[in-house]
Amino acid sequence: MSLATGEFVGLIAIFFAVALLYSSVGFGGGSSYLAILALVLSSFFVIRSTALLCNLAVVLGSSYWYWRAGLLQLKKFLPFIATSIPMAFLGASFRLEERIFFIILGISLIGSAIALAVQTIQLKTNYEPKKYPSYLSYCLGAAIGLLSGLVGIGGGIFLAPVLNYMRWDRPLVIAALASFFILVNSVSGLTGLAIAGTFEWFWPEIAMLVVAVVVGGQLGVRLSLGQFSAKAIRLVTALLVLIVGLRVLLENGLHLNLWG
Repeated sequence: MSLATGEFVGLIAIFFAVALLYSSVGFGGGSSYLAILALVLSSFFVIRSTALLCNLAVVLGSSYWYWRAGLLQLKKFLPFIATSIPMAFLGASFRLEERIFFIILGISLIGSAIALAVQTIQLKTNYEPKKYPSYLSYCLGAAIGLLSGLVGIGGGIFLAPVLNYMRWDRPLVIAALASFFILVNSVSGLTGLAIAGTFEWFWPEIAMLVVAVVVGGQLGVRLSLGQFSAKAIRLVTALLVLIVGLRVLLENGLHLNLWG
């Protein structure tokens, strides 16, 4: 990784902050890892691999603590997981051209930012959950699993706002599902990258980033279980992801230099 020492230390600090913030709402931070790495790395294979590794590192700990709190309702989560795992594997196994990858990545980041902002503004904690047919869970799992495999994120940032809008369950249960959803899709996605021969990473730099997100993630999930709310910070994060998503789409994907 061709970064100066000071720049890399800054990158570690940013990854720590992203993991802390996202894990507090059940996410792994994959969309922001991708956004940041797309600005400092040129290989999208390394970008995808690193984002998935960091995602996995964060949600492993998060899922454990949600399980300890009795929020991992595996039977209820199964329809989402059953279809997302093979679709995430399929998405990760595609050898996308770099330009196509960045177009999909940019659109995904923009979608992530909008979804996070809408969820933050509209989220209500005191509602009665609604019941939906099981096939809808299978369909949602498959669609988001495929997208997560293509761009190298766990997909929880897409799933959670949809389920909160649907009032599928309590927000904390949805956060637990998002965390576990990201976990299984990250494993599936990394497997797909490995089999396709596109798993790449820099040692020991990436390992240091993984350590940073593990620490940040452990702090974040404890804030989540303590009913911590960081509405303003989440909205600022959504805005930053939106800006970087636009830049990735326009500059890396469409090759338009509109930023001076």
